[in-house]
Amino acid sequence: MWVKKWAADLIREQFGIPNCRSLLRLDKEVRHPGKLPSYETRYFISSLSPDEIKPCDFQKVVRDHWQVETSLHFVKDRWWEEDRHYLERPGLGQVWIALTNAALSVLRLVQIPGEPLTQTAENFHYSPRKALQMLGFSIF
Repeated sequence: MWVKKWAADLIREQFGIPNCRSLLRLDKEVRHPGKLPSYETRYFISSLSPDEIKPCDFQKVVRDHWQVETSLHFVKDRWWEEDRHYLERPGLGQVWIALTNAALSVLRLVQIPGEPLTQTAENFHYSPRKALQMLGFSIF
């Protein structure tokens, strides 16, 4: 990983990104059993100053960013294919996003610690009465 303050100045001035204070480059080696390693390079723009944060702390920031990606967006994209939905009527896209956000929030509220979120969702799917009871609804 490298962090360049001078490159951030250039990006900020030439591309008009006002809060760009540092530019990061992260080189990653990816290994899979039985295959040759591959290499990936990712670039990040940050409003954090390299004078105020160490490179190892930048790595934590990058990992935390990907934690959000894998715990929220991955679920929404894989389960509900949020990125693939094509909604012709204006406003329906926002409604769809609100519904998936609400569904994820409910699942996380009742998720058993250590149980995958997919298992919680399947339990709700196969036993909606139990799910409603867990949420505090009385069932007749």
